[in-house]
Amino acid sequence: MAYSQKLSRRTFLRGIGLSGAAITVGLPPLEQMFNSNGTAYAAETGAAEPIETRFVLWFNGNGIVEKYWIPRQDGEGFEITPCLKPLARFRDDIHVMSGVDNSAARSSGPGNGHHKSMSGLVSCEGFSGRGAGGVSIDQTIAQRIGNNSRFRSLQIGVCQESFGESIQRNMSWAGRDRPLPPEMIPRRLFDRLFGTKDEYWIERKKSILDAVSDEAKSLKNSLGYGDQHRLEEYLTSVRSLERSVASLPPEYSQIVEQPSEGGDLKDWPRIAKLQTDLLVHALASRQTRVASYMLTKCQGLSRFPWMGYTYNRHHGYTHSQTTSPAGQRIMRDINRWHVEEFAYLVARLKSIPEGDGTLLDNTCALFMHEHAEANSHKNSGLAMIAAGHAGNMKTGCHTRVTGTVGDLYLTLAEEVVGAPIGKFPTADKKLTGIV
Repeated sequence: MAYSQKLSRRTFLRGIGLSGAAITVGLPPLEQMFNSNGTAYAAETGAAEPIETRFVLWFNGNGIVEKYWIPRQDGEGFEITPCLKPLARFRDDIHVMSGVDNSAARSSGPGNGHHKSMSGLVSCEGFSGRGAGGVSIDQTIAQRIGNNSRFRSLQIGVCQESFGESIQRNMSWAGRDRPLPPEMIPRRLFDRLFGTKDEYWIERKKSILDAVSDEAKSLKNSLGYGDQHRLEEYLTSVRSLERSVASLPPEYSQIVEQPSEGGDLKDWPRIAKLQTDLLVHALASRQTRVASYMLTKCQGLSRFPWMGYTYNRHHGYTHSQTTSPAGQRIMRDINRWHVEEFAYLVARLKSIPEGDGTLLDNTCALFMHEHAEANSHKNSGLAMIAAGHAGNMKTGCHTRVTGTVGDLYLTLAEEVVGAPIGKFPTADKKLTGIV
């Protein structure tokens, strides 16, 4: 049977919880939302509307060991280095960049190397003494493209340690000294996206899908076979995610200060994947177009028990251990885990059909560290990875960039994401070879 009725891309399943709280389940990209060839939305007015681009700013703290991370070859023939191996199967979906200059981190003023680097990295402004010196790039982009979304932007975190100053705990800034803290508790992020704080949902005695079952059944009956199957798979994935969040131990329901000796959380990779799944859900259901994702903190103090590295904390490894070959190999493994989590995001984005392509085809995800070489707090040659195909971004290559962080942000914002920001601190040109 053919179904010619088009479905609005802003369609949600809505229900009422036991206490009257509204339950909201965003829909995935369905075939009936697009025109006949899947290149644009089929608007109710009859005029096709472009598929929205998304932007994700992805961060983890400290820095890298360059010899294990940065390819030696430029262009399309670059080697997959030990740290980049998790992204080997996505070679054609990524653009590895090195040499990016964080010039704002060298400004005079208060703060240590981490404070200055973090402020320069996210806002391209000097550290104020309390926080970032200006609006972060994700918020600058959100101001241009996020206003028609349910959430103008989302701030997501993983590592729950809350030691240090505001600049170390936050990567999104609405303005000078105005942090937007990341949500680090999966249950809270789940409830925010699905819009409920009912006791039964919080304790997971019932599923949020129970509240929308009648509407889901009615919608399914109006869909073609392919969309029926896609909707069923999607609702199953939501239920699986809900169960995973509910199964977390109690220690993942509250923020912790610097972990006590032996008290580190043991399975941050589990939390990272849950938070990524929730992020992808929000992007796929068009609840937001812009997000920041803070895997670890600036100057992070995490240990890595899942890798067997508990002798020191992350920041300690970047300094005391990197003078020896064995210590550099430890940092290599830590850096590779960071890339593994980013690769998981890329895989999830690529797994979701959207129009004639995938969600990854309409996304730019930028992965960055606060330093280049970790031990020396190097800021003159940052390494970054841009993933996705939004705006015909060039992929499958390694480029040695001659330009600032601001130059890169201006290029990605205007030429890739389609956000006309006009200018950004430290930017005086757009980079070639990116698009």
